[in-house]
Amino acid sequence: MRVEGDFIVINKWLLPLSWLYGIGVKLRNMAFEIGILKSRSFDVPVISVGNITVGGTGKTPHVEYLVKHLKDLFHVAVLSRGYKRKSKGFIIADAETTMPEIGDEPYQMKQKFPGVTVAVDKSRCHGIEELTSNDKSLDVILLDDAFQHRYVKPGVNILLVDYHRLVIYDTLLPAGRLREPLSGKDRADIVIITKCPKDLKPMEYRVITKAMKLYAYQSLYFTTLKYDDLQPIFEGEARPLSSLQANEQVLLLTGIASPEQIIHDLKPYTKNLTSLSFADHHQFKKKDIKLINETFEQLPQPRCIITTEKDATRLHDAEGLSEEVRKNIYTLPVSIHFMLDQEDTFNKYIIGYVRKNSRNSILVKTKDDHKSKDSNHTGNRSRTISFRNN
Repeated sequence: MRVEGDFIVINKWLLPLSWLYGIGVKLRNMAFEIGILKSRSFDVPVISVGNITVGGTGKTPHVEYLVKHLKDLFHVAVLSRGYKRKSKGFIIADAETTMPEIGDEPYQMKQKFPGVTVAVDKSRCHGIEELTSNDKSLDVILLDDAFQHRYVKPGVNILLVDYHRLVIYDTLLPAGRLREPLSGKDRADIVIITKCPKDLKPMEYRVITKAMKLYAYQSLYFTTLKYDDLQPIFEGEARPLSSLQANEQVLLLTGIASPEQIIHDLKPYTKNLTSLSFADHHQFKKKDIKLINETFEQLPQPRCIITTEKDATRLHDAEGLSEEVRKNIYTLPVSIHFMLDQEDTFNKYIIGYVRKNSRNSILVKTKDDHKSKDSNHTGNRSRTISFRNN
């Protein structure tokens, strides 16, 4: 499958393989549904953020959004697999932890939020056990990219869907990009349509809402990307995107799954955009650094390089970058913005969930309190559904 404009193109000749792949995924999901494979719940609030597609849906900025809005109220931990890290087992990041030890995305979050606990473990269950046993004051754990990691049963399951690759029009791997059947979205408590155009029309909201066919217990939100001032990686001062000169040559350097949105968003700021793209989580080698240096050198002055925060974590210690590149390379910080005035509703639900289910409040409850809570579980669930759909 490939994306052309706003259309998803399915590789139809691969559909038989998608059918076989789908059988395997359905059998795995069925094993969880009937209890052959077990999903574990924990006595600490757990919020999972993930997707059911291959490719970027904006997981990192959405997890960072949650961290930003929870860290001043609660003791927050982020648990990730640590994709492509050069270590094994459970690791809690500290000030001395390097990017290769935990992976680029966890490292980025630890650099942004040094006061927040960031840990990696391939086994999410083991990671949660380690976090909760090491720190009794932990209030909430955010699972990064764990929607399909069904061995953990989160209290809130957030599914991200790229506006440009809506799952309802996609199909299973390898013909499409779905990692599991569309019915997988039914496990989500919250679905967020990400990377929406800032000028999305009201009619489009209604069409997407209807087409997603969500259940009453599910809430649908829409977010768009927001860019902050360009930040130098090595030297110099920050500069707003609006400071790009009309004749300035911009080299966009990315090693992410979907650079198309950034390319689209940068076009209003520059007419001279050259894109140099690598695979997601790409580890830059000597030949790549040489290519970057040569490509930048060929651009006429004035010129600069813009890259993502995730790529910057892998470029910062790369050897061989020319002095000209080091003086002119900037990161483009990205965050999310809720549309339709949905931000307050989302924040209230997330904060309310953590407050009601915080581990510390659970620990001081008596056994009778627990019994009372269990007997009222259905009623509480109904009130939560009603609140979320207001």
